[in-house]
Amino acid sequence: MYETKRKETLKRVLRQLHEGKTVEEVKGDFAALLQDVGATDIAEIEQELVEEGMPAEEIKRLCDVHVAVFRESLETQEKPDTIPGHPVYTFLAENGAAGRVLDALAEAIGVSQWEQTRERLQELRQYEIHYVRKENILFPYLEKHGFTGPSAVMWAIHDDVRAGWKTLDALLSRGPGDDPAAFAAQVDETFGPLATAIREMFYKEENILYPTALEKLSGEEWLQIRQQSAEMGYCYVQPGDQWPPKKTALESTLALTEATARKTPTASGGLLHLDTGTLTPQEVNHLLTHLPVDITYVDAEDTVRYFSQGRERIFPRSPAIVGRKVQKCHPPASVHIVQQILDDFRTGRRDEAEFWIQMGPKFIHIRYFAVRDEQGKYQGTLEATQNVTRIRALEGERRLLDGEE
Repeated sequence: MYETKRKETLKRVLRQLHEGKTVEEVKGDFAALLQDVGATDIAEIEQELVEEGMPAEEIKRLCDVHVAVFRESLETQEKPDTIPGHPVYTFLAENGAAGRVLDALAEAIGVSQWEQTRERLQELRQYEIHYVRKENILFPYLEKHGFTGPSAVMWAIHDDVRAGWKTLDALLSRGPGDDPAAFAAQVDETFGPLATAIREMFYKEENILYPTALEKLSGEEWLQIRQQSAEMGYCYVQPGDQWPPKKTALESTLALTEATARKTPTASGGLLHLDTGTLTPQEVNHLLTHLPVDITYVDAEDTVRYFSQGRERIFPRSPAIVGRKVQKCHPPASVHIVQQILDDFRTGRRDEAEFWIQMGPKFIHIRYFAVRDEQGKYQGTLEATQNVTRIRALEGERRLLDGEE
């Protein structure tokens, strides 16, 4: 009863901030209550506010204000106790390194060394890998514990940072021109909010996200996060080898392998009789992983059921997304497009949706197909993504193999 009343009071604190009260006004009204607020409290009440109908975008808008209210209490909390090799230790090490790069970038801007500024910015943009691992591996595990609101808010802030990187990069590419002073002022104006957003995210991760994740996730889940992180990679640092302890790691890996084996059919488990042939499950797996496109299958309940592990993956995927709602696999700013496609497929308004984007030198073609059974009932959605850069450049004809005359 006490805990329920306490949470309701904390939610009232945040609602008052959203209604326009200042941080100092709220602190004055609730000083005693705010003294022992922990990371999990903040994350859970933000989650509940989202579930009660407050838009995640509104939570994001005042996210820094929330932290300001609770900062004194957070700074008295015990910091995550991790050792080299644990995913949280690696996340924290990346933050430390990114902070140093950010300092170097600020220093280069301060002395108007624009070539050095561009180099430091490109170095800072390697931090993208950190965000991608959070979004595609850590967030899905938190969502399995019913913890979704804070992830959506953080992903939206990641996208703001990404937009800031692009804006600053475009500005630096243009150069100072005939008015160096105006150019320097414009760089400062762009860099200031960007640096603040990055540093505030360091704080939110280290004082809210990771302590909450350590409380909610099991040792087995952290081991799976560690195993899946290697494919996506790391920025600035490499994980240590002191975690997990060797015996625990071996036992967990064997348990995971056995669990996977129980769920995964093998060639000896029988044949799959398809419309136009018969294949073993192993042969189906080989075919799917050798397709020249990435495919993802989402079932009729909008749950990700499968993605192919091809030789050239275009967008990041990890096993953690299997079982995740597809809406959670996209940036908050584009979820409405995903939902529109699913709704149109489900109602029969369309059977296909097509997009194409430029990713650096790559031209990416993305298609979504409604999957229907023999009676036309919607069964799910197939996404097919392909790098068509080379295909677009083809001209004329080629009728012989390389080396033939």
